[in-house]
Amino acid sequence: MRAGASRDATKRILKKIHGNIYRGVGTRTIYKLVLAALSEEKEGRALKQRYRLKGAIMRLGIGGYVFENYVGEILEHSGFKINKIRGKVKGKCAVHEIDLIASDKNNRVLVECKYHSKHGVYTGLKESLYTHARFLDTKSYFDVEYLVCNTKISTHAKKYAKCIGQQILSWKYPPNNSLENIIEANHLYPITILNLNTKELEVFLNRGIILAKSILDYSEYELSKKTGIHIKRIRNLQKLISQIIS
Repeated sequence: MRAGASRDATKRILKKIHGNIYRGVGTRTIYKLVLAALSEEKEGRALKQRYRLKGAIMRLGIGGYVFENYVGEILEHSGFKINKIRGKVKGKCAVHEIDLIASDKNNRVLVECKYHSKHGVYTGLKESLYTHARFLDTKSYFDVEYLVCNTKISTHAKKYAKCIGQQILSWKYPPNNSLENIIEANHLYPITILNLNTKELEVFLNRGIILAKSILDYSEYELSKKTGIHIKRIRNLQKLISQIIS
């Protein structure tokens, strides 16, 4: 339903997959069953793409650099100014490469991004600790620290972050304002939400196109010339994006 399925469509999907559910069934199995059932719905294609959001983020790339750029886009849409991506800051004891150097109306913000390309992995206390260690060493430069990750955050990390005042943005956390909530509410789906092949994905990312809806900023002719992708393919992608964000 969060992906845009109506209550009636949701009931139909539940009815279709119910017979394949058994005690101990894995979430990945349920996920695949739902994807198959979504394909049979009238608005199935767009629904299917939105439902695959978590997997789409995990396809941004193993290195994590694209994820940092993506987080920058999300934070900018949330009112932050991104001053530098992967910028060096001299702390009291060491020089640090900070993933994102940002600011809002009142604060200078240190943002550390933790990216995982596999399902079932938690971001834990270790990541929260090293983010805070960097913040402490650069406290003369920053006022607030953020840890942003594309997976769930562990209970220990949540407890520690709350104790020290560290802000966390992750999958399913904070409640009602988590990473996926912000993405869905503002249509900030990554380019990987589309069925792109490796070459197409590389072309778009090399031209700084990270958000799927950014493709709609160009005419089909302009984007085809810019990327070398056939105009018919561009037209189909733009149509799909319009359905996804509608």
